[in-house]
Amino acid sequence: MSNWFPKWRPYEGSIDARPVGTNEYLPPAQTVVLGIQHAFAMFGATVLAPFLMGFDPNLAILMSGICTILFFFMTGGRVPSYLGSSFAFIGVVIAATGYAGAAGGLNANIGVAAGGIIACGILYALIGFLVMATGTRWIEKLMPPVVTGAVVMIIGLNLAPVTVKAVAGNPFNMWMALVTVLCMGMIAVFTKGLLQRLLLLIGLLISYLIYFVVTNVMGWGTPINFAPIQQAAWFGVPDFHAPVFDVNAMLIIAPIAFILVAENLGHIKAVGAMTGENLDPHIGKAFVADGVATTLAGGVGAPGMTTYGENIGVMAVTRVYSTIIFVVAGVFAIFLGLSPKFGAIIHTIPTAILTGASIVVFGLITIAGAKIWIENKVDFSKNKNLMVAAVTIILGTGDFALQLGSFNLGGIGTATFAALFLNWFFSLRDPS
Repeated sequence: MSNWFPKWRPYEGSIDARPVGTNEYLPPAQTVVLGIQHAFAMFGATVLAPFLMGFDPNLAILMSGICTILFFFMTGGRVPSYLGSSFAFIGVVIAATGYAGAAGGLNANIGVAAGGIIACGILYALIGFLVMATGTRWIEKLMPPVVTGAVVMIIGLNLAPVTVKAVAGNPFNMWMALVTVLCMGMIAVFTKGLLQRLLLLIGLLISYLIYFVVTNVMGWGTPINFAPIQQAAWFGVPDFHAPVFDVNAMLIIAPIAFILVAENLGHIKAVGAMTGENLDPHIGKAFVADGVATTLAGGVGAPGMTTYGENIGVMAVTRVYSTIIFVVAGVFAIFLGLSPKFGAIIHTIPTAILTGASIVVFGLITIAGAKIWIENKVDFSKNKNLMVAAVTIILGTGDFALQLGSFNLGGIGTATFAALFLNWFFSLRDPS
């Protein structure tokens, strides 16, 4: 029987000559620098997601570090991945808790959301155990690209009205939101390499600086209040929130497990293609690890976790796939999460800038769904694909929240189950 962990060996040669394998390691100084780089790659999204749900960003960062290290151990250090806050939860958490968006401060119903996130994590882990026993073929049959593309797309579209509502009626904030969009767009289009991968973080910093100059210096709009930063301590444990197991919220949030499965599967396939290693035998373990991590995060009142595309982008740029680097990234994130001063800095980000960032993020999620269709050459001349995609998108975008007795599935939940059912039902006509 093979060992749970691989036998790591030092990397020999030049990174320009060949990539660093998952079971290799670089000298300590390079490992630390690359680990910190991965922590910053996930930073923009992992801070933004809890903000949009009304969660504590400090707790989200802390749990992302802990969960990344947990993922490393549960997968035997064989799958290079960073776990961060999943955007897939935003729509269902807002639906389940009635949260008013970025301007609303801390979500008053975090406990209710946490209970739903735990239910999602348990379902996700159970799917992982099933995959370990049976393989991934049934998932690919249950969730072909036409389904996953449509479901990913509606996550972004469903959130569009909530995003715009945060600045509606305030012309100054609307203009500053568009300035933020432009900053992020310029980083995405006019830069290369790692800078381009950090478009959320760098774009956020530039738009924050512009907002500071326009408000605090020139006197337009609401100025940024820096007093909380001076008052905050350097070190401290974030507040935990006990879960509340509300059946309605659990039914709304739990189906996100299927989206996380599709997302994680795509990420692992992408990393496998980049490394040239066959990571398929570890997919089940990765699902279980991510499910356990999501359950753990929900247990303390943090957002659900998922593998991060941003970090896959960093690996593609650096050609360094050593899994040990992700332990360093996790430790660095834990230190950030244990700093209230860091949290106070995050809380000074104005609503206008968060809205602009949300427009970009939710737009990118929507287009990621279309990208799944294009990359997998989904044939829309087939009426089955046409109907599955069309119905799913309108149900999700229109927030068609189906009521089952006293339970409300929410728009994303209804659309997800509709996509799965319609694809199965219409496939009955396919030749066997």
